[in-house]
Amino acid sequence: MAEFNFIDLGLKDYKDCWDYQEELLAEVTADKLVLKNPSAKNFFLLVEHPHVYTLGKSGDEKNLLAHGDFLKKIEATFYKINRGGDITYHGPGQLVGYPIIDLENYNIGVREYIEKMEDAIIATIAVYGLTGARKEGATGVWLDATHKVRARKICAIGVRVSRYVTMHGFALNVNTDMRYFNYINPCGFSSFGVTSIQQELGREIPMDEVKSVLKENFNRLY
Repeated sequence: MAEFNFIDLGLKDYKDCWDYQEELLAEVTADKLVLKNPSAKNFFLLVEHPHVYTLGKSGDEKNLLAHGDFLKKIEATFYKINRGGDITYHGPGQLVGYPIIDLENYNIGVREYIEKMEDAIIATIAVYGLTGARKEGATGVWLDATHKVRARKICAIGVRVSRYVTMHGFALNVNTDMRYFNYINPCGFSSFGVTSIQQELGREIPMDEVKSVLKENFNRLY
């Protein structure tokens, strides 16, 4: 069982957090190169961001439906970033996790890493009575994943891996303001909806409680 070094950043600007991830990525990579073996260093950032849209390196900017002055009006920013995946939204009430770990130390590949991340999220929302699943042809965690109409995403995943060291990660909608998803085609899917734990249960969920459950599940699955 892994013991991740969780660092709770509270509410933090997206670009500042991105820069911090890059610093930690460089630290783990340098450790690995000096040791000439996998690095046991690991960092796991937990954070909420002010309203921001991010576009992965293979994404299509057309999936961002808001621009210029309107972005300013809704107090949102936009960044093109170096993870996989398309466009997504981050904001208050959404729990974002960024593991910076050496996959070789855990003896897993990229696909298995993403699957374990999905499994940890599925186990976390199960505590709240929600049945999450993978959706064929898409990453992340979905509710009613196989249904042609009701399928909706509750957690987005997009990662970058360099020398088997990871950055970026997942975004779990807990008490997210879902109106902000109206201004994008989430993760490039225009025909499927998004949801949150709050929206599904009809009540606000204590974020610290979700963090505690999530930490336990990630430590157990790696």
